[in-house]
Amino acid sequence: MNQFRFEHPIILYLFIIIPILAVLYWISFSRKKKALQKFGEFNIISQLMPYASFSRPIYKFGILLVALCFLIIGAAGPQFGSKLQKIKRKGVEIIIALDVSNSMMAQDIQPNRLERAKRAISKLVDKLNDDKIGLVVFAGEAYTQLPITTDYASAKLFLSSISTDIVPIQGTAIGAAINLAAKSFSPESEASKVIIVITDGENHEDDAVAAAREANAKGIIVHTIAMGSSKGAPIPVKIGSSDFRKDEKGNIVISKLDQKMIEQIATAGGGKPVIANNTTTGLNILFKEINKMNKTELEARVYSAYDEKFQYFIAVVLFLLLIEFLILERKNRYLKDINLFKSSK
Repeated sequence: MNQFRFEHPIILYLFIIIPILAVLYWISFSRKKKALQKFGEFNIISQLMPYASFSRPIYKFGILLVALCFLIIGAAGPQFGSKLQKIKRKGVEIIIALDVSNSMMAQDIQPNRLERAKRAISKLVDKLNDDKIGLVVFAGEAYTQLPITTDYASAKLFLSSISTDIVPIQGTAIGAAINLAAKSFSPESEASKVIIVITDGENHEDDAVAAAREANAKGIIVHTIAMGSSKGAPIPVKIGSSDFRKDEKGNIVISKLDQKMIEQIATAGGGKPVIANNTTTGLNILFKEINKMNKTELEARVYSAYDEKFQYFIAVVLFLLLIEFLILERKNRYLKDINLFKSSK
């Protein structure tokens, strides 16, 4: 759908000077005419000045006003383009459910579980071509961080802002995250759908296995990536801090990977469980699995670029200035009997 717009519409307010200039010129012309009338009748005076023209300055001024109008329009940046353009892409839809609970700050995977997961997701986004991606974050509750999209730049921007503070309620509601992710795919899309749950598996809130099973019944594959180790690690109060979180009895809390839970969720979701370590997060393994899936035509809408058209208006301005320059205020002694501006009656 084609549309027209101005890149700098505020410049169009300069049109207010057009009537002001017209009024000032009319006042100046009227005063000159009255001054000439003091010397006698206007018809007699005009015969005494055979080369003088009283209409040409008016036409020259009118041309300048029109040129100024085109100059203002050109300076405002007129652009033509398509408002929305539909493009067809073949790919799958991927939603990553990322655990942002405090336990993800444990450093058994360097630099910590959450930061390592974010870096892996960023690398995954770099590998995507025609797939759609979305982000869901969860702790005690689940929230959509990024709706399903093909805008990979936005995906990386939203990813960089994720921290454990983004969800106010602590906990690990994996089931809620899977349910929200399952509802976040494109409506009525026939594309293959994948949920990748990245967590340490310490689920304390709901039945994540049942949620994965329900999602799989809808044709959605649920993969899991386990971030952490069975040995576990303490949870820093802040990044880089040597203070660790403690329980009610004052003992340091050790966050351990629940590998069994990770495997059960993936099995129920028809997916693959992957255990991350300091060498690899396992996203590459899952990316290969995703590439084996059927690539379905996805429809995406993108804004197309607008074409600059100011040059046409500037060309008209130059043409009008040339005409104004060629029109002399006084009549040529050889062409004085020719009046291009005189209307025939």
